[in-house]
Amino acid sequence: MWDKLAPLLPEHMGKRSRPSADSRTFIDAVFWVLRTGAPWRDLPPDYGNWNSIAKRFRRWVKRGVWEGILASPYCGECFLDFEAMERYSHKIR
Repeated sequence: MWDKLAPLLPEHMGKRSRPSADSRTFIDAVFWVLRTGAPWRDLPPDYGNWNSIAKRFRRWVKRGVWEGILASPYCGECFLDFEAMERYSHKIR
């Protein structure tokens, strides 16, 4: 499934031409926050810097990346709640 979703994701270049972190790890981090309901600050360090991940999450919400992923026919097994994503994008608990 990852091979089918990868083309829906933004380019790997980050802001100011820095490469962004691995998208797969980033998505796993977002799933962890949504699954546990924990605040971003409690994200385990294995996923990376919580603040960087939270900012990237908000950028993806603003750009409509998550909507594109959820609208994809390949995301039939994704159990994401877009309303929850919007709640998390506006504030970091």
